[in-house]
Amino acid sequence: MTEVVVGEPRHLSGASGASAADASAYSQALADRIAEVPVYLIDERLSTVTAASHLRQGGIDSRRQRSVIDQAAAVVILQQYLDSRRARP
Repeated sequence: MTEVVVGEPRHLSGASGASAADASAYSQALADRIAEVPVYLIDERLSTVTAASHLRQGGIDSRRQRSVIDQAAAVVILQQYLDSRRARP
């Protein structure tokens, strides 16, 4: 099954700002274009912090993290989505 996961950048308080509205509009436009593929918005709060921590644990210093931090954060967001699916009955 094919699905699309889009990060939703919320404030730490959980409130939505302009970036979250942009992500929501993007995900809706994408869903309208590919109606047969489900598109999910996933809260991405702290994904970059978590990714940086994982990279540090893997021995990658902060200078080398810059080039891969967005990719690592995307992995965290996708893992959150997969974990949430596993938790559903």
